[in-house]
Amino acid sequence: MKLFQALRHVEKFRTVFDFGGREVAHWFPGHMAKGLKQMRANLKNVDCVIEIHDARISLLNPIFQETLDVRPHLLILNKMDLADLSDKQRVLKALAKDGMKHVVFTDCLKQRDDKIRKVKNTNYCLMVIGVPNVGKSSFINSLRRTNLKKGRASRVGGEPGITKAVLTKIQVCERPIMHLLDTPGVLPPKIESVETGMKLALCGTILDHLVGEDIIADYLLYSLNRLGQFSYVEKYNLGEPRDDIQHVLKHIAVKLRKTQRVKAITGVGNITVTVPNYTAAAYDFIRAFRKGELGQVMLD
Repeated sequence: MKLFQALRHVEKFRTVFDFGGREVAHWFPGHMAKGLKQMRANLKNVDCVIEIHDARISLLNPIFQETLDVRPHLLILNKMDLADLSDKQRVLKALAKDGMKHVVFTDCLKQRDDKIRKVKNTNYCLMVIGVPNVGKSSFINSLRRTNLKKGRASRVGGEPGITKAVLTKIQVCERPIMHLLDTPGVLPPKIESVETGMKLALCGTILDHLVGEDIIADYLLYSLNRLGQFSYVEKYNLGEPRDDIQHVLKHIAVKLRKTQRVKAITGVGNITVTVPNYTAAAYDFIRAFRKGELGQVMLD
């Protein structure tokens, strides 16, 4: 769809998102608390801390900064193929103000066979940390493929909470001998900003059902319109940008034939009717964003 057609509707878009008094995330499962405690205890055995973030959300986890920022610290912004990096220098300057000077952008799911320069045979141990579902296990598996030509050692998945084992030690290189400690994702015990929590939920850091697929989908629509990213219009044949999530989800459900049969009470008794499955449509909309099918964005 042409840009001037989309711009005709800009004045109709919401300028703020109504969270309706919601508190998004108080999600701190037991394995997170246990993992953070053991991370602290094992810092003495670690040569470097590698912190991995989703490149679409560059905000730092204060827990890591307060308790684990005592070693050489490398920040990896993963999933760069999904992020709008047209203003990468602004991101780097913002991170530098927070004390994060060593930053690398990457996409760990894409296999690369670049030759790695070998150094002397020294033994290193690095700890990989990050909030849930940012690609820590994919990062480890990518290094194993590149340096050892071996398959994955860490289980990966499209939802948070896949890695529950604490400090699993995995070799990723022979020269130098290098092991990485895989750790479960850790969120702050309380996310103070509802806006921050929603961004994390949108990128799959918080389990969808804890927030609600409907509210995540609505925030996604709000964010795409605010950023002028209208790829969703073409993908779902909407004709024009819309700001009404119910209209968008109904259209997606009909287009993808995502329906459900429900009982309805009428004057002549109970009948079964077929209606659009809004939850399934919301899930498809959210998943399309997470896979990069709705364009590259920067949520911060």
